[in-house]
Amino acid sequence: MKISRRQIMALAMVAPLALSACQATYRNHGYVPPEEQLAQVEVGRTGQGELEGLIGRPSAQGLLTGSAWYYVGSRWEYFGAREPREVNRQVVAVSFTESGTVSNVERFGLERGRVVVLSQRVTDSGVTSLGLIRQLLGNVGRVSAGQLLDQQ
Repeated sequence: MKISRRQIMALAMVAPLALSACQATYRNHGYVPPEEQLAQVEVGRTGQGELEGLIGRPSAQGLLTGSAWYYVGSRWEYFGAREPREVNRQVVAVSFTESGTVSNVERFGLERGRVVVLSQRVTDSGVTSLGLIRQLLGNVGRVSAGQLLDQQ
C-alpha cells in the first residue's frame, strides 16, 4: 500500500493536535499576592490606605465594615475533554485594627479538604472570621471565575 503525499501532509497536521489533547493545561483564577509583596506589609504599621498600593484590592472584604481583606486564588487543571478540576486554592487574609492598621496577615490553603494555615504574622489573636475562610476554601469546584469577580 502506497501512502500519498496528501496523506502524509494530513497526518503531519493532525498528529500535533492529537498529542496536544494528551497534555494537561492549567489556568489561574483570582489573585493572591506573592510572598515578596506581602513581605512589604508591616504588621502594626501599614495602614489600610497604603495596602491597596502595595498589594492591590482584594476579591472579598470582611463582613464587619472592612475588618479584613481576603485575596482568593485557585489553579485549575484542564485535561482533554474531562471536567476541569481545581488543584490548588489559597486565601490570604489581612486583618485590621479599628483604626485601620494591619493587625494580621495569614495565608490559608487546603490539604486533603481541610483548611490549613500556611503562613502567619500576628500581633493579636488572629483572624476572627475563620468561618468565612472555610467557606472561601470549602467551595472547591463550586465557584467560577465570574463569581469571584462579581460577574454573573
